[in-house]
Amino acid sequence: MNWSDMSLREFQAALASSSPTPGGGTASAVALGQASSLAIMVCDLTLGKEKWQDGWAISKEIQAMAIPMMSRSNALATEDSHAFDRVMEGFGLPKSTDDEKSQRRQAIRDATLEAARVPFETASLATTLLSALPELARKGNANAVTDVGVAGLLASAAAKGAIFNVEINLDSLPNTMAESVRKALPGLKEQTRIASRSVMDAVRERMGQ
Repeated sequence: MNWSDMSLREFQAALASSSPTPGGGTASAVALGQASSLAIMVCDLTLGKEKWQDGWAISKEIQAMAIPMMSRSNALATEDSHAFDRVMEGFGLPKSTDDEKSQRRQAIRDATLEAARVPFETASLATTLLSALPELARKGNANAVTDVGVAGLLASAAAKGAIFNVEINLDSLPNTMAESVRKALPGLKEQTRIASRSVMDAVRERMGQ
C-alpha cells in the first residue's frame, strides 16, 4: 500500500484501525512530509520579497533540501509499513526443524534491520531540516514565522517518533547487527534535542516573546 496515494481521511482511518500498519513509523514519515512542505511555503513567501532579502540565502538552502525531502518522506512512509509487515511475515514462517528455525530467525532479523534503517533515515532527514529552521525563523518572512514554528514541531515529532522505532527494533537485534546505526544514534538524538529547542527559541524571539 502506498499511503501517499490515499486521501487524508483514508489515511487517518487506516492509522486508526487495529492493523499494525500503518503505525508510528509511518506517521513520523508523514509528519516529515508536512514539515518540509510548510518550510517550502515559508521559503516561497520570503524569496523575491525585498523586505525579507536577508532570508533569501537560507530560503534557497532549505528549498534545495526540503523539496526532495517532501517526496522522500512519502516513500519512507510506505517503506516503514512494508518493513514491519515483513517482520510479521517472518514470525509466521514454519519452525518445525532446525533449518526452518534458522531461516525464520534470519528472516526476522533481516526484516527488523530494515525496520530500524527506515526510521533512522526519517529521523536523520527531519533533524537536518530542524537544524536549518532557526535561521529561517530569524530571517524569513516575519508574517510566516509561526509556520516555521509548526514546521519545527512537526519535524521534531518526526525525528523523535522515528527514533523510538529505531530503538525498539535495535533492541530486538544482536549487538553485532546495525552497528553503524547504533553508533550514530546517540549523536542524532542529541542533535535533535538541541535543534528542536533552537527552532522554538528563534520563533519566540522573532515574535517578541
